[in-house]
Amino acid sequence: MKILVVDDEELLVKGIRFNLQNEGYDVISGCNGLEAVELAKAQKPDLIILDVMMPEMDGLTACQQIREFSNVPIILLTAKADDMDKLMGFDYGADDYITKPFNILELKARIRALHRRAQSGSAPSNNTLTIGTISLDLDGRNAYKNGVMVDLTAKEFDVVEFLMRNANRVYSREALLDTIWAYEYRSDIRTVDVHIRRLREKLEENPAEPSYIMTKWGVGYYFRK
Repeated sequence: MKILVVDDEELLVKGIRFNLQNEGYDVISGCNGLEAVELAKAQKPDLIILDVMMPEMDGLTACQQIREFSNVPIILLTAKADDMDKLMGFDYGADDYITKPFNILELKARIRALHRRAQSGSAPSNNTLTIGTISLDLDGRNAYKNGVMVDLTAKEFDVVEFLMRNANRVYSREALLDTIWAYEYRSDIRTVDVHIRRLREKLEENPAEPSYIMTKWGVGYYFRK
């Protein structure tokens, strides 16, 4: 597994590289957002660890640009604990975030969790889940709308898979956090709202008037079958 680590703190990058290489990962590194985008294109890593505050180009912009050509899982590193900064990260296409300073064991756990969920293929397998015009290739972890593949982040796929497996059942934001983000510390419930909005933008014909990913006002969300 190849991991790209990008941060302008040289000692932090060295520490992450040392620990991940000891786990058997192939680690490449950069020091700013421009390098992050270039290395993501050239090296095609399996996962990216990306700092938010960097010179040349910030991590959020780099994440957004990487999302234009890759669905690779991205973990953001941020020195800010503000919930809005974290939500912006999800909005720009990140799959996860860790606030500095962090425990390297936590980082390793999140890498393993994202990697398990991010194995992808190029075509639908026989193990599919279909409701209406939306299909999920469960082995390849690809989503299709009207037969055309749609790029979802690892977390977006987890959310829609869970809702489709339990179609017509309403789940509160708290329940979705406990299920989808179970390995993390409790996040802000707005994290769920951001992922639902992005899923509607990608999978619904009219995100403003969804046909599948529905809201039960005052309760939560469900996938209509």
